[in-house]
Amino acid sequence: MGAPRAFPRLCPVSEPLSPSVGWGVLHLFCHVPPPGGRAGAVDRDAVTHAVKAAEQDDVQVVSVAVLGHKADLGFVALGPDLWRLRSFQSDIQAAGLVVTTSYVSLTEISEYAAGIPDEMKQARLYPRLPPEGKTAFCFYPMSKRRSDAADSNWFTLPYEKRKEMMYAHGAIGRTFAGRILQLITGSTGIDDWEWGVTLFGVHPDDLKECVYQMRFDEGSARFAEFGPFVTGIVAPVEAVLDGVLGSA
Repeated sequence: MGAPRAFPRLCPVSEPLSPSVGWGVLHLFCHVPPPGGRAGAVDRDAVTHAVKAAEQDDVQVVSVAVLGHKADLGFVALGPDLWRLRSFQSDIQAAGLVVTTSYVSLTEISEYAAGIPDEMKQARLYPRLPPEGKTAFCFYPMSKRRSDAADSNWFTLPYEKRKEMMYAHGAIGRTFAGRILQLITGSTGIDDWEWGVTLFGVHPDDLKECVYQMRFDEGSARFAEFGPFVTGIVAPVEAVLDGVLGSA
């Protein structure tokens, strides 16, 4: 297909925009443009180049072949500079992909996890993705309920009660150690929901069982509200493009 396209840059930026702690996280779910999802409309070399160039600039990029109608493929990009994440978004759009769903969030340490060991804090703030051997993928946003009823509003509960429920929630999650790696990112004031949840599993039914089991604890059963789920398969960008566009 020739040399990769030259990518437009937004504007000269002298200073990065970075969180004071942790990284920016950008989920991008894309469709191959019409007519009829014609593969020729996408410059696969340019998409690959966009991913590799971002990775050279300290951005981790997870490429996903999406199952179902919500998207054809997706990317999870994590890095310290929000300008570089935005540049990556521009690059894949310039390569012909149409971003139809996105989510913006930040890595964080929950207020209920302030006392965990420093090694665990570092893993949450600066994760290494994708996890080896876990190619089943799903993403969903969620928030805590704000019902008019006093006993169904998460944010009117005392801190100790909320902490107790979150510990119970985490205890269920820990039973999936080795089968599931979860990335919980904060998005209050940044996107429509309060958290983004990205799960990586060994098998697709690991994802299903994990989410099912974790809905039974009190914190989820009474207070959790879930957005749409996007499910897919993690692979190198070349394999994702082959699966979505057909082998070159």
